Amino acid sequence: MATQKLYAGAKLREQRLKIGHTQKDFAARLGVSLPYLNQMENNNRPVSTTVVLALASEFGMDVTELSSGDTERLTSDMQEVLADPLFASDMPALADVRLAASNAPGLARAFIALHQGYRQAHERLASLDEALGREDARPTPSPWEEVRDFFHYCDNYIDAVDRAAERFAERAGTDIRRAAIEALSATGLTVSFTDMDAQRMLDRAGRALHISSRAQPETQTFQLLLQVALTQQNALLEATLDLARFHSPAARDIAKIGLANYFAGAALLPYRAFQARAQECRHDLEVLAQHFGASIEQITHRLSTMQRPGAKGVPFFFVRVDQAGTITKRHSATRLQFARFGGACPLWNVHRAFETPGQFLRQLAETPDGVRYISIARDISKSAGRFGAPTRRFALALGCEVRHASQLVYADGLDLSRDSAFEPIGISCRICDRKNCHQRSVPPLERNLVVDPDRRDVLPYRVD
Repeated sequence: MATQKLYAGAKLREQRLKIGHTQKDFAARLGVSLPYLNQMENNNRPVSTTVVLALASEFGMDVTELSSGDTERLTSDMQEVLADPLFASDMPALADVRLAASNAPGLARAFIALHQGYRQAHERLASLDEALGREDARPTPSPWEEVRDFFHYCDNYIDAVDRAAERFAERAGTDIRRAAIEALSATGLTVSFTDMDAQRMLDRAGRALHISSRAQPETQTFQLLLQVALTQQNALLEATLDLARFHSPAARDIAKIGLANYFAGAALLPYRAFQARAQECRHDLEVLAQHFGASIEQITHRLSTMQRPGAKGVPFFFVRVDQAGTITKRHSATRLQFARFGGACPLWNVHRAFETPGQFLRQLAETPDGVRYISIARDISKSAGRFGAPTRRFALALGCEVRHASQLVYADGLDLSRDSAFEPIGISCRICDRKNCHQRSVPPLERNLVVDPDRRDVLPYRVD
């Protein structure tokens, strides 16, 4: 099999600008000519092995970042934006989209942000005529979407917060729950477990933190650690938020809770200890949950964040969907990217998890780009702990490319060599070009449709 060439012009240019070098100085330190560096930065030539080694030795760069940048997710995001009917007559070829994402990632992000502004302004005008002329009618990203994109393009890994959480866990030893309570007590907070619907409630006036006695133990511990982040790690969280430069106070507030949640998950499942146990048990979710006193959702979410430079774990994707198929949590460290606007592919096993409660479903899947994955799905229920309270139901999916299957206990017994074992899945119907999908909801934008009044197959049209 031919070795895939590595084009990473944007990453090279980013590294050069980060250290303040001119192209001439950078080329000299890399041991290449100035024209050769210029060609690599513009993706006219692939990055050579000599340059990769020089980046590692001269600048201490984690060279895995060269092939795990934003190109794939930017390509996926741009495809979804271009799936808007607004662009129906001007849909560029996939190769052009990839070229833009690779050579001009800043321009690609600006294009996505511009479309988000257009879409929100259009929706606001369509549903709220009175919004015309109001100051809050500006076409800016919604706070929720802005925070989602912040974590999306950070690979869902925040190094400073992750390491701070790991240090806290190391000091805590074997009883992190007690350590969290003691840390809060040291700040003058009294912790009590109260019979209430809310999972966590801070009484600032009374200097008391109330944790729901109905919540599961792992949820109680998580909420305690979240409050530790908000009290003892506030300076770190604020500094991280300053770097993010959110457009609105609401986005900053949402992101701060997100970072506190990140700290709690990273403290409950400290990076190195968690990674070692995950490798030892071959990522058995139930074994990991029992060992760390965590929930299955906490385990799957944490596995998708194991992207520390120099110590990366298996690149997983993670998603949570509700019973309507709406994606409520998402992250992908793989080439698989989720639909930003709409639900997930109905052929994905995450939707079938609701039919088999309490069981893990395995699926071998192939995306239209030919990449193959192994996916594990399971339903989860979140009870409020009292009669009459609604129970929230979700389905979780965790997966990785098939080349990592040997590191997953869930791959045992599956025939990875049989082509027919892999089910075809996509991202969303508008950008999926499969011709004969029996679950297609709308036609693909890049294909011509043929309607035959004398014939009806699974679909009322034929895709050319």
